[in-house]
Amino acid sequence: MTSSRIQNLFDIHIPIIQAGMVWCSGWRLASAVSEAGGLGLIGAGSMHPETLQEHIRKCKATTSKPFGVNVPLLYPEVDKIMKILVHEHIKIVFTSAGNPSLWTGYLKEQGITVVHVVSSAKFARKSEQAGVDAIVAEGFEAGGHNGREETTTLCLIPMVCDAVSIPVIAAGGIASGKAILAVEALGAEGVQIGTLFAVSLESSAHEAFKNKIIELNEGDTALTMKQLTPVRLIKNEFYQRILKAEQQGASAEELQKLLGRGRAKKGIFEGDLIEGELEIGQAAASIKEVKPASQIVYELWNEYHSAIRHLIK
Repeated sequence: MTSSRIQNLFDIHIPIIQAGMVWCSGWRLASAVSEAGGLGLIGAGSMHPETLQEHIRKCKATTSKPFGVNVPLLYPEVDKIMKILVHEHIKIVFTSAGNPSLWTGYLKEQGITVVHVVSSAKFARKSEQAGVDAIVAEGFEAGGHNGREETTTLCLIPMVCDAVSIPVIAAGGIASGKAILAVEALGAEGVQIGTLFAVSLESSAHEAFKNKIIELNEGDTALTMKQLTPVRLIKNEFYQRILKAEQQGASAEELQKLLGRGRAKKGIFEGDLIEGELEIGQAAASIKEVKPASQIVYELWNEYHSAIRHLIK
């Protein structure tokens, strides 16, 4: 990955992208990752337009390095968000959770590099046809909202790489330098990492949420709410109520009522570990401490090179 198209596309030194996670990815985290040589992303999915504008300006004030914004396309005020991105001269936009053909053309006309997140080779092809510059292929292991296909990263990456000619960024379950090397062997030219950075010092997530994550073991997360939008959650009391409702045959409308509004904010940002929606990936079981984002980047990159040296002995 030392001369990947991803590095050239974003003008970054290290092909590690910090995911634009809701309630975790503010300007402090994005700035710290970009300063460390990767690509930081501000997560617009949990921000009002004016809040996003404030985060963009603070990020500009604290780093001269490239950074971007992640925009879920199902966001209710997406038109306002897009206007802000253009007005603030954002150069890199990652889109997710929606049809890339709706906004890619508009963003490209403004000279913006566009990347779209997919969970299948089918949608990777559609994204390439829509004109995006790169693909994030996110496997079943990832936290937060996930693909219905439930394809693991190990299976997804080679299928997506075979399906498109543009660069592919691997995501889902990547939390070590060895994992970066593994997905490179499968054809990925960069990685997007969420869970590790959600637990970082600069993450805007609540301390109680971070502390909960570093206590997790294997099997403590699960993909649920597949009738709505599949989401990987920590198995807390709220998850158990969702699971019971699903086992009893609850309809999508009943699940939506149970979910209510602001559930992710309650869990991730406000630290309600009982009633909150605690979104995190399977890699959480391997994380045992809160670290600065820069240290995470450096350790990942050093381990990646150590893994290469080990293989060529």
